[in-house]
Amino acid sequence: MRFIHSAEQQLIRESARSFLAEHASPARVRAAMSQPGGYDGQLWQVLSGELGWTGLAIAEEYGGAGLGWVELCILQEEQGRRLAASPFFGTVALAAPLIAATGTPAQRHSLLGRIAAGSVRIACALGGSDGRPPCAGVAVQRETCGDGFSLSGHSDFVIHADSADLLLVLTRAKAERGAGSLAVAVLPARSSGITIEPHVMLDLTRPMSRISFDDVRVEREQLLGEQDSAEAGIERALNLARIALASEALGGAEQVLEMTSAYARERVQFGRPIGSFQAIKHRLADMMIAVEAAKSAAWYAACVADEGSEELAEAAAIAKSCCCDAFFDCAANAIQLHGGIGFTWEHDVHLYFKRARALATLLGSPAWLRERLARLIASGAAPTPVF
Repeated sequence: MRFIHSAEQQLIRESARSFLAEHASPARVRAAMSQPGGYDGQLWQVLSGELGWTGLAIAEEYGGAGLGWVELCILQEEQGRRLAASPFFGTVALAAPLIAATGTPAQRHSLLGRIAAGSVRIACALGGSDGRPPCAGVAVQRETCGDGFSLSGHSDFVIHADSADLLLVLTRAKAERGAGSLAVAVLPARSSGITIEPHVMLDLTRPMSRISFDDVRVEREQLLGEQDSAEAGIERALNLARIALASEALGGAEQVLEMTSAYARERVQFGRPIGSFQAIKHRLADMMIAVEAAKSAAWYAACVADEGSEELAEAAAIAKSCCCDAFFDCAANAIQLHGGIGFTWEHDVHLYFKRARALATLLGSPAWLRERLARLIASGAAPTPVF
């Protein structure tokens, strides 16, 4: 099967690549790592306000551009190429689909409208300290308290929590498990009873925090949708976010391949460019094959997301596991092929290696996703026939 982007989609890619080349240079990325919140505030202001990227995949009725997940994944891929430091993924590719899938019409109008306008940054608190992916690792309990609820527990490894305006918190009803026990609460990040503790992470371009909830009061209207029917919507939103992460990993893998190929043509050893040696050629060829396979998986999954196909869970698992493996393998090879310079802080390739390692763990590792896919197929729940 051959995937060809439309003229409009190609224009989105070209404009995004041109913009990020200027505004998300390696120097800007390194500077952002030391900024409050760990992201480039000026970059976020431009892409969310002037360029309208935050509303690209949000329906027109909520103030967005009304495009689809393919277009959003193009932006994710280009940001992955540059390791762009911004709350884009957490706000647009994770929070927005959660709101769209679980919120009431009034909640969607309010929250998606703010995302589309670029006037809010949202962090999603989904799992606990054990690192299990959602929905298995939910550690925030929800207990009925008068007309509302009380939240207790903690959520760990929350992206850009220390700079967020709002939190989306995945909660489980106390003493209940299974379908019907999950709900998503939305509340201001500085609410009473909330403590946010930033972590020192391997990937400094995407800061994470631990959030503790100590008897935090939540009104009933702060739960997205109906508390007993959120499971399917949450699962769909998480799969969309996994596809967005796969596209980001693809962009990183593509950039690492291009960086390493250019270095192999320039670096001279024994009177010849190192790219002329057979061993180097083989490593670069393996990287290219991995990138091309990842490209097929990511683009196909984005198409499935837009078509509303029953294959969404399958496609998301295949795309994220394939793309994250490709990114990590390419980044590891890049460090080796760059030689001693690749291990230094001054060279950018180690930033890609750290992003690749951290990205693989978000919303489920490749191994976890492959096991999930195998269970889907073995149970007969997967729509793809097995021959």
